Amino acid sequence: MTVDQACARCASFPGAVEEFPFGPQTRVYKVGGKIFALFGSGASVSIKGEPWLITQHRASFESVTVAPYLHRDHWNAVVLNGDVPEEMLAEMIEDSYDLVVSALPRKLRAGIVPRSA
Repeated sequence: MTVDQACARCASFPGAVEEFPFGPQTRVYKVGGKIFALFGSGASVSIKGEPWLITQHRASFESVTVAPYLHRDHWNAVVLNGDVPEEMLAEMIEDSYDLVVSALPRKLRAGIVPRSA
């Protein structure tokens, strides 16, 4: 998966917003004001996940590591076009989005149109 494909995937989710809060080289995708994907200057993406799954992904794939500057128990950095299959990476991005949406206050969640609608 290329950076452009991964960004398109992030942008396709309801309520997803692309921002550059850390400068032009760092692209961030948010939902409800909370980050669910972060693209740095390299060909990698930092994504959120369940702690038990985060460690499992690190153990299973060489291209999955601790995301720099983010909480190591909740964020992984994934090298794009690494050893993670494209379908799994798409699922990891979707899981990150879903995890952030589920933690939003009910009032914010109500304003996000579900993907199944």
